[in-house]
Amino acid sequence: MSSLASGIAHLSGWLAYLVVAGLVFGETAVFLGFFVPGETAVVLGGVLASRGHVSLWLLMVIVVVAAVTGPLVGYEIGRRMGDRLFAVRALRRIPGGVQRTRAVLRDRGGLGVLLGRFVAIVRALMPAAAGAAPVRYPVFLRYNLIGGVIWGVGYCLVGYLAGSAYTVVERRVGTGLAIAIAAAVVAALAAWLIRRARRSRAAVTPPADRP
Repeated sequence: MSSLASGIAHLSGWLAYLVVAGLVFGETAVFLGFFVPGETAVVLGGVLASRGHVSLWLLMVIVVVAAVTGPLVGYEIGRRMGDRLFAVRALRRIPGGVQRTRAVLRDRGGLGVLLGRFVAIVRALMPAAAGAAPVRYPVFLRYNLIGGVIWGVGYCLVGYLAGSAYTVVERRVGTGLAIAIAAAVVAALAAWLIRRARRSRAAVTPPADRP
């Protein structure tokens, strides 16, 4: 994992685009996310953009396209295989992966497709689980598109904005911890946005009428 991340961090040009896109696409299309979380590749792509090795705007377009098309393949696999897919030994070995993914879909429906995008193991299984459930294709397509845009653009920007800080941390403590710090930045930003949205809803919600 660390050697792969280190390799990505030293790429440039079209090779960088292809590697990042391939990892993002493969994460949900062929369950590659069990081994290499897609956000790792995207954050590193953003770091490359901050160093001038790739274009940030082109990177975001490529990542979003890969993040949207990969789950379409996973959905089709799940639709065709159904529950047989989750009987595969390799998937049964993932602690709580299948159960957790199906629980999200059962409790949240189509919204679970969007929410699952931001949890690594769930993200890898979600498209296939949605296809097997089945979640109706138009519903899946809508939430997959929304999630792909938010996730792809968001992680590219986090890597880009944290680029200089990432370089300093990587030089002192290594790539693994640098990625962890970048992920922590994403989590903190997401938590802040959620709290802000809740405060905004609370501010505009009229108080209940008293009896």
